[in-house]
Amino acid sequence: MTQAPSSTAARERDEQVANRKAYEAVIERLSKASVDKHWEPYRDIPWDDPEFLVDPADPRWELPTVDKLGGHPWYRGLPPETRAAIGLWRVATAMKIGLQFENLLKRGLLNYAYRLPNGAPEFRYVYHETIEEGHHGMMFQEFVNRTKLPVRGMPGPLSAIAQAAPLIPLISTELFFVFVLGGEDPIDHVQRKVLKDDRAHHPLEETIMRIHIAEEARHISFARHYLRNRVPRMPAHRRLLLGIASPIILGVMARIMLAPPGALIRHFKIPLSVVSEIYLRNPAARQEIRDSIGKTRELCAEIGLVNPLTRRIWRLMGIWAEPGRA
Repeated sequence: MTQAPSSTAARERDEQVANRKAYEAVIERLSKASVDKHWEPYRDIPWDDPEFLVDPADPRWELPTVDKLGGHPWYRGLPPETRAAIGLWRVATAMKIGLQFENLLKRGLLNYAYRLPNGAPEFRYVYHETIEEGHHGMMFQEFVNRTKLPVRGMPGPLSAIAQAAPLIPLISTELFFVFVLGGEDPIDHVQRKVLKDDRAHHPLEETIMRIHIAEEARHISFARHYLRNRVPRMPAHRRLLLGIASPIILGVMARIMLAPPGALIRHFKIPLSVVSEIYLRNPAARQEIRDSIGKTRELCAEIGLVNPLTRRIWRLMGIWAEPGRA
């Protein structure tokens, strides 16, 4: 059994990839890391260990303060078992949405790999990532199954629209990897904050999060290096279109990943006034969305996707922050 990583502080290193040789060296390092350090859900997670069993009333499921509902008086006034049940539903829904996103991601990656020429170093890495994302989907679904909750993940209309995402690489691989970061960065941001909050976490949730963070660090690193290598060489008109589309995709994706699921609101009869106060009219919630895509925003500025026109779109989407400020 490969132990889940004990620390989540380190991220994959960003490196300068100004020339092809340096870029290929990064891809080779990421591929080697996928061989040397990886996890398999049915080998490395002790699902049937008594400590890992899912009890809906376990107080460790209570919402952390990272989720703004967790500190609201309405939530704090509920019975402990109800607070735990809401927290478990929130975690299960996040994992269901996560596996649905990664399903779209895997199909998009394979569409990208399908057209790669012989000898392309990206081919091997993309298949490593696809395998890892398959493992993530299995561990997320196994968790959902063990909660026995009727969570569905993405709302039906959104799920239908999302089926177009795997086709993005056929139009623009650069746009696809912006989409990848739009789904992966917000979840990575939240999971890291959760694991640093000094609370007691359920060991099953913590193990899954640590495995996910460790492997997603490579996936995020590849997407960033790919964009850093490709975007500066794009024709100006294509770079402008990508700069316009990027804040729209990132703003929508961050809200999908961080918003409270509607089914949870309905099931637990959370007052709409509470939802509005916490998520719609709360400056801290808006700041959380901005923070969750902060690294991608900095990358977009670095590679020339931010100009006076596109900066207005970032502001319109509510995800702009001046460089050096949160």
